[in-house]
Amino acid sequence: MHGYTLFDTTLGRCAIGWGPRGILAVELPGRDDQATRRRIRRAIPDAIESAPRPDVEGAIVAITGLLEGTPGDLGSVVLDMTDVPEFNRRVYEAARAIPPGATLTYGEVAERIGERGAAQAVGQALGSNPFPIVVPCHRVLAADGALRGFSAPGGIATKRRMLAIEGALAPALFD
Repeated sequence: MHGYTLFDTTLGRCAIGWGPRGILAVELPGRDDQATRRRIRRAIPDAIESAPRPDVEGAIVAITGLLEGTPGDLGSVVLDMTDVPEFNRRVYEAARAIPPGATLTYGEVAERIGERGAAQAVGQALGSNPFPIVVPCHRVLAADGALRGFSAPGGIATKRRMLAIEGALAPALFD
């Protein structure tokens, strides 16, 4: 069975969806709960809104804590990447290794996965990230440190806010 639930964070109401093998999708807040529900149902069409099972509840606690500024590691959150292309999986694992408060460039992520020169492909993979926050695509910046290419609801403003919450070591980004 696939399920999903909405939950409150400092960014607003997020959604998380799951299946038997782990988390299938995380949605950042939409303009309202209905918009967030539509996006999670688009990601997991057969999901039913329901109470989260214990492992999903643990992921929710970890996500909300991180967004409140509590240091934490989401590395233990089990993701079901069955339908994720292999290149994207490698990008997501590299992004998951970036600790809160730190950032890398798209090019640095490409180098870490052994794909030097694939910064644009890394950006495309992160642009289709079904697990924002758990796969912290917001911690990946343009080569010049600029906040570009954030496709989640709220765009660059959401990326800036998430980095500020985490205490990213780039104070010039928050002027």
